[in-house]
Amino acid sequence: MVALVDCNNFFVSCERIFNPALEGRPVVVLSNNDGNAVARSQEAKDLGIKLGQPLFEFQELVDKHHITLFSSNYTLYGDMSNRVMEGLRQFTPHIEVYSIDEAFLDLSRMPYDLQEYSNRIKKTIRKNTGIPVSVGVAPTKTLAKLANHMAKKHPRHKAKGFFILDSGNREKILQEFPIGEIWGIGRAHAERLQKHGVQTAYDFTQLPERWVKEHMSVVGLRLQKELLGQQCLSLALIQPAKKGMCTSRSFPKKVTSLGELQEAVSTHASRCAEKLRKQNSCANQVTVFINTSRFNEPAKLYSNSITVTLPTASNSTLKVVQYALQGLKLIYRADYDYKKAGVFVSGIVPAQQVQQDLFEPAVNDGLLMKTLDKLNARFGNGKVQLASAGLKKEWQLKRSLLSPHYTTCLKDVIKVSIG
Repeated sequence: MVALVDCNNFFVSCERIFNPALEGRPVVVLSNNDGNAVARSQEAKDLGIKLGQPLFEFQELVDKHHITLFSSNYTLYGDMSNRVMEGLRQFTPHIEVYSIDEAFLDLSRMPYDLQEYSNRIKKTIRKNTGIPVSVGVAPTKTLAKLANHMAKKHPRHKAKGFFILDSGNREKILQEFPIGEIWGIGRAHAERLQKHGVQTAYDFTQLPERWVKEHMSVVGLRLQKELLGQQCLSLALIQPAKKGMCTSRSFPKKVTSLGELQEAVSTHASRCAEKLRKQNSCANQVTVFINTSRFNEPAKLYSNSITVTLPTASNSTLKVVQYALQGLKLIYRADYDYKKAGVFVSGIVPAQQVQQDLFEPAVNDGLLMKTLDKLNARFGNGKVQLASAGLKKEWQLKRSLLSPHYTTCLKDVIKVSIG
């Protein structure tokens, strides 16, 4: 059996842990530049606020119902996610971290009652981290997703917070589950299936295998078999190394000067280099892209990118930033108002398999980079950086509603007075 453990309203839950007064009140976490709703408490959902909805569209609701708003605090959310995932590892050594707030657990060898074990998982994570979770257990990953949906949304099972889907109730559940809500069924496939008379997950399981393979390829066929209880998707216990990494941000205001763009690109390139070192990889290519707002008038639209090949694959911040800035100078055009800039590294290889250049002098700054990473890990991300990344960073995200970094920054740790 496979369990899917999903954190409930994860970003909101992270904020509530350190501010219990928010329990029972509507809370919304906003996207980069405080533009759109990316997470909502149940109370905010009940008020009609939709996922991705721009803030200006529900500002009246914010004022009327005293909704608490937060800027996205990804440092806090990432740390709390790590704590949840580490907590889950005590229940099984076989775990696939699927996203920041979801994980699949292999429970096939667990000699326990699944109802009791699911309840124990839910209570333990809540007790140890403060994060509420829902647990769905089923024979396959696809069915576990469906079971988790039942645990989180179905009125009869929501109070328990877990649901076991097995051969005894599978057919009945599939008959009630809309085709468009199945994990892996996109909008285009859902519309095509509905035109073919398929309205529920059960209807999909009754289609001829040949038809499914012809219209949805082998991926659709695997999905059908998973819904029938045949395991086709195994757990990815080891996360594969990324083949490309990107760091980019939209600017809160229009940026025109090359200097500000250089600061942004330098910052993004530094972050990419840090990611490379974290997975012990090096990149052969650095791509820089910049663009204006798509809402500009045609004469003011500009978008461009350039890929620079490094003489030798590297994960050095010095090298990655150097070539990123060289690329930026080649595509920058004055007299445009830029809205976004980013850096993408590709041609990624393991650090121990880098092919050296016979004519390029070898520079070993591994110790310097290791020291840089240690200092930033200890004192906060970006505390030690290249001068080219700038100091004021007026181009940075608008995050006027950011909560403290309660778990990763010493000055933000909550102080408790006794007596």
